[in-house]
Amino acid sequence: MSNAPRIAISRRLRKSPFTSRAMAQGAKAFTVYNHMLLATEFESLEYDYWHLCESVQVWDVGVERQVSIKGPDAGKLVQWMTPRSIEGVADDRCVYLPLADENGKLINDPVGIKIAEDHWWLSVADSDVILWAKGLARGAGLNVIVDEPDVWPLAIQGPDAETLMARVFGDAVKDIRFFRYKRLAYKGHSFIVARSGWSKQGGFEVYVDNVEKGQALYDELFEKGDDLNVRPGCPNLIERLESGLLSYGNDMDSRHSVLESGLGAFISLDKDVDSLSHDALRAEAAKGLSRRLVGLVLPKSDAPMPLAEQPFGTELVEAIPQQNDLGHCLGSQCWSPRYKVQIATAVLEEPLASEASCEVLLADGRTVTAAITSVPFDFEQLGLKAQV
Repeated sequence: MSNAPRIAISRRLRKSPFTSRAMAQGAKAFTVYNHMLLATEFESLEYDYWHLCESVQVWDVGVERQVSIKGPDAGKLVQWMTPRSIEGVADDRCVYLPLADENGKLINDPVGIKIAEDHWWLSVADSDVILWAKGLARGAGLNVIVDEPDVWPLAIQGPDAETLMARVFGDAVKDIRFFRYKRLAYKGHSFIVARSGWSKQGGFEVYVDNVEKGQALYDELFEKGDDLNVRPGCPNLIERLESGLLSYGNDMDSRHSVLESGLGAFISLDKDVDSLSHDALRAEAAKGLSRRLVGLVLPKSDAPMPLAEQPFGTELVEAIPQQNDLGHCLGSQCWSPRYKVQIATAVLEEPLASEASCEVLLADGRTVTAAITSVPFDFEQLGLKAQV
């Protein structure tokens, strides 16, 4: 009998309409995300990675909760929450929106979906954005309704995602541009379908707001994708790290500013935006950053332990400490089977963040020198070639 710790599943940990299906399809591990269960592994972390990169997967990402902001002041509240200008965003647009407080610290980094001129959905990462939004709206006396609708996204990801989606929704899906959406009919119901998702393999997200139709859709995707080798899946740690996709709460959190987190390209400091965080971020930019999120690459000679000996196949680097007096903060980490190196993220203080390398303590007590690099990782510049 395994001595591994278990998660006690209670009503506090909400399920999606697809949780039972994921369990029946062999999900081996779950995490808790937005008070819900999110699968993290099916066959194995590495097997799931290669399959995602080569075929197509269906993900239950109902944990991507929607914070609905609707009313005459909806745009005002969303703009107050983000330092990125939302002026002129089209009604069929999805937009990455870092959210920050009055000190420029990250609250969340959702995808904003403009439903209508007076209606936004914020598809949030793992934090209680709805409470913050409600507090801001109430305190400022804004004319909005802030709530969490019953919406459970499904993600269809991988090189064959478009082929599979076209079999179910028709060729209209092929016309959806990146980070745009269309309302497409399915069995008499209209779903928002966006070309988006938490991988760089290409794909779509379907915002399921009808349980019966959504479960039928889930099942049909597997029926229509049998010859495409469709499998259940989930956001994959290896793929997202190799692709430079950050995870709020893992790579950066509320201790870090938008700029420290490397998200400066997604904010509008050059515009006069009515945002809570604008003044603080402008002052920080003028002063210069005292710490930054970077990537770490360990030497090839430091091969990982056998996967069976690692929790989910990832544990190798034990320090840089989670948080010490110097402000060093280790983020996500994994072994890259494509490049045969261990990669990680970390928030490092200057001047160390601008150095070419740093010392890293391994789980077995050894200290090795890791390269410090940018995120996303530039494997070519690092002299690393894919080994497939």
